[in-house]
Amino acid sequence: MSYRALLRRNHNIKILSCVQFITYFGAWFSQAGVFTLLVDLSAPTWAISVSAMLAFLPGIFLAPINGVIVEKNKPKKLLIAMASVELVSIFSLIFVTSLERLWLLFILIFLRLCVASIYFQAQMSLLAKILNSKELKLANEIHSIIWAVSYTSGMSLAGIFIYFLNVQTAFLFDCFLLGIGILFLLNLKINDFKSEVTQQIGAMIKEGFLYVFKNKTIFHLILLHAFLGLTAYEALVTLLAKHSYKELLSASLVIGFLNAVRALALMVSPMILSPFINEKTTGYLYFGQGFGILFWALTQFNFYLSFLGLLAAGFCTSSLWSYTYTMIQKNSDKKYYGRVIAYTDMIFLSFSAMISILVGVLFDWGLGLNLITALLGMAFIFAGLYWTWFYKNHLN
Repeated sequence: MSYRALLRRNHNIKILSCVQFITYFGAWFSQAGVFTLLVDLSAPTWAISVSAMLAFLPGIFLAPINGVIVEKNKPKKLLIAMASVELVSIFSLIFVTSLERLWLLFILIFLRLCVASIYFQAQMSLLAKILNSKELKLANEIHSIIWAVSYTSGMSLAGIFIYFLNVQTAFLFDCFLLGIGILFLLNLKINDFKSEVTQQIGAMIKEGFLYVFKNKTIFHLILLHAFLGLTAYEALVTLLAKHSYKELLSASLVIGFLNAVRALALMVSPMILSPFINEKTTGYLYFGQGFGILFWALTQFNFYLSFLGLLAAGFCTSSLWSYTYTMIQKNSDKKYYGRVIAYTDMIFLSFSAMISILVGVLFDWGLGLNLITALLGMAFIFAGLYWTWFYKNHLN
């Protein structure tokens, strides 16, 4: 089955994919807007790192509760409700106009990602329930491709959009697109899955954690998937725009172009690597990810040459993300889908938050951005060795 055949045959996947593209495309306008705003307001390095980190905290601390929310609520209503709250939080960003209102920015970023994480977990849990294993692999790859396409187009256009208009207009444009996405969600045709879980919230959380820790295959897959969280380059790219490339272009254009080039690789690579990725070859992709990031570190001295490095750094990311996520879904019991997916995001986002803070800390300690990038590459080489051990001991 091809991507096109799945989209043609499955009404819900078509709707969810359309909503994903519309909302993800708009999200990069507000994402670029937030970091451009911080640069324009001359925010300190800690504020940039904290802003990047706050995007991940909801999925870390609220994951156990999120999993229960996903399993106890009807998918369609939950998706619409979360998208609506996200729209309100984005609209409120227009009121952040000075460093004195950083507290409001931090709250809104946190709130937005609270509901966005529940939305994502509800969608991924739903896909695992309504698709077979082959369809699920394709659906996850479609998800990563759409993410990359929206990232490429959104980030490249967001920088230009903000440059000629302003940050507040970018926030309003994101709100407009989210509104269209909510209208699409109203057309979903989803069976109201009856919850098979009757325990109290505390008991469900405990049961979910015990299930993950006892299932060694899922436990290691969650950790291996989490390494992809280290590709949260927002703080790194913002610091490159603020320091390394500040004489070339405006911060919004540098942030937009760097993210767009990286996303181009994220978009194309799944279509190339999909036929080849399997349990045996995944380790090689981790090594490829590591060496690609090392190449980016070597090319950062020149803005335009670094485009080649970013292409290499992003080439294996989408395939690794979608394949490891599919493996987690396939190896999980249906009863625990919501909680396992929530815990997967919790660990993934913990890695993302850690690297967002670590980049700022290491930079303030005097390490060059190219050296920090090289350390990320070495982490993925370690992940390749980890997968090799995992495959021999748990999959083979």
